[in-house]
Amino acid sequence: MSRLRDKYYNEVRPELAKQAEYTNPHQIPRIEKVIVNAGVGRAVADSKHLELVGSTLIKVTGQAPVQTVAKNSIAGFKLREGNKIGSMVTLRGENMYEFLDRVVAIVLPRIRDFRGISETAFDRQGNYSIGLREQSVFPELSFEETQVTHGLQINIITSAKTPAESKQLLKLMGFPFRRKN
Repeated sequence: MSRLRDKYYNEVRPELAKQAEYTNPHQIPRIEKVIVNAGVGRAVADSKHLELVGSTLIKVTGQAPVQTVAKNSIAGFKLREGNKIGSMVTLRGENMYEFLDRVVAIVLPRIRDFRGISETAFDRQGNYSIGLREQSVFPELSFEETQVTHGLQINIITSAKTPAESKQLLKLMGFPFRRKN
């Protein structure tokens, strides 16, 4: 079992159950899946960017990505419906916990001028999004692989009903939220 999964079952679950006084163990919020997405607008002109993003996602997540396609045509961006414009990976189970552990312990501290993640990036259902400007903060990637920079979006999907429940879950899991001054 990964370190973060062990922490969730041995420390976080009992603490959440005690704080919110859940009567049923299935009510306790948990992380259901993590979606890592990289949109590449430059892929419309050059398909090499899409291959580069795909190899980055394979090295960072350990899973093969699925290519995403444009749903609508946008003339201003020279985009046609059906064009490949990005890649995404959905992580669940042990892979999800391993990835989140690396993000919290290694990747986030490597970001320049990092002061914590935002407390306002929750949606109404309690899911959380982290945006990274460049992929070079991942130690799995060599210098040559980070010459063409692109961003990554990490979406953490939880079973929490509210943003407050989700925030408490992530805080207990060790996510470094920004301190209010």
